[in-house]
Amino acid sequence: MVQCDENRFLTELSKLFERNKTVGSVWISMKRSNNKPRKSKNPSKPEDYMCIVRAQAGKKEKKREISTLVSAAQYPKFQNSMTLIMKASMDVLKKKAKKDKK
Repeated sequence: MVQCDENRFLTELSKLFERNKTVGSVWISMKRSNNKPRKSKNPSKPEDYMCIVRAQAGKKEKKREISTLVSAAQYPKFQNSMTLIMKASMDVLKKKAKKDKK
């Protein structure tokens, strides 16, 4: 898994969406992280938490994974940028045909 800064993550995410436009899927996950080892005896302070964002595409041999750490202060700006990329990439989705009720 490649860890990169926020701007590079966003550009790589748009590339992942572009590569998987016709066939394939892209998975995005987010979770809170304090960036410390799991067996740390000292509990961390709430302000130390960051958000780790991961994206992956493809299966086994052609799997591509990227990730980034986003601080709480930069998260709203990052979220807006990521939302724009996701909305722009979802133009291939088809609407379901409605069934007529008789």
